[in-house]
Amino acid sequence: MERSRGLPSDRPAVGQLLVRLLHEFRRELSEPMAERGYGDIRPPHLQIFGNIGWEGRRLTEIASRAELSLSAASELINDLADLGYVERIPDRRDRRAKLVVPTARGRQALQDAAVRVAEIEHHWGGIVGHDRFDDACYTLSSLLDELSPEDR
Repeated sequence: MERSRGLPSDRPAVGQLLVRLLHEFRRELSEPMAERGYGDIRPPHLQIFGNIGWEGRRLTEIASRAELSLSAASELINDLADLGYVERIPDRRDRRAKLVVPTARGRQALQDAAVRVAEIEHHWGGIVGHDRFDDACYTLSSLLDELSPEDR
């Protein structure tokens, strides 16, 4: 198969790398979930958890951040509400709107996920070298800041 013009021949394209890394990250994040009491969380739920925040967000913002349709995000949020991880409460800034916020169980899951993310980062840093891993993260962060300054 011929490679696209202008792409380096000694590495995969950045899109392939990012998709494969995200897949590996989600796999490593999900594997110990059942052991930690979160066997009911499915991989699609991670799109919501990764975008809900500690204080909660409106459905439209969660859907936008997760790059999901409103109906897909709503369905996943309904699942998580049924499982006891999130709830909808009135937004103090606009009583007509609802915020999706983590429950006590959801906050514990977020805390446990943060611990797991640190473990994954330490593991991956050990594979390629912690300085190289940190440099890669800083480079990706800088790139994101330049490409999407509104997300800061």
